[in-house]
Amino acid sequence: MRLSLFTDYSLRVLMFAALKGESFSLSEVAEAYDISRHHLVKVVNYLAKLGYLETRRGRGGGIALAMKPEDIRVGMVVRRTEGMPPLVECFDKEHNTCVINGSCRLKGVLARAMSAFYETLDAHTLRDLVAGTDGGRMNRLLLSKS
Repeated sequence: MRLSLFTDYSLRVLMFAALKGESFSLSEVAEAYDISRHHLVKVVNYLAKLGYLETRRGRGGGIALAMKPEDIRVGMVVRRTEGMPPLVECFDKEHNTCVINGSCRLKGVLARAMSAFYETLDAHTLRDLVAGTDGGRMNRLLLSKS
């Protein structure tokens, strides 16, 4: 399984927001992760559209979490940012041309693996990702730059 850069950046922005605990600028998060500000504009706008972030323009504006970190499930963020493309051709009923479809057990094995993947992610919240000593280290690494 490989996640897109968009999903990777989405999770990182949410982690930054949870660690920061207050409003921040796009430049702060771009500098903290050494990611292009241009790439993050789309990510932040999409996360705001999904209701994970709130954005305010102008003086006193910025970006902040719109939900509590403990209410944000990692699995749901990944599902919503990945767009759920078919894992293999036989998962796509409309475009499937596999001649062994219906006789092959691979589809079932892969479906169970995907289910286990998301089940594992669903067991964790954004709060889990930024808690404890690792969260403290991330806080120092990311927020000391801003």
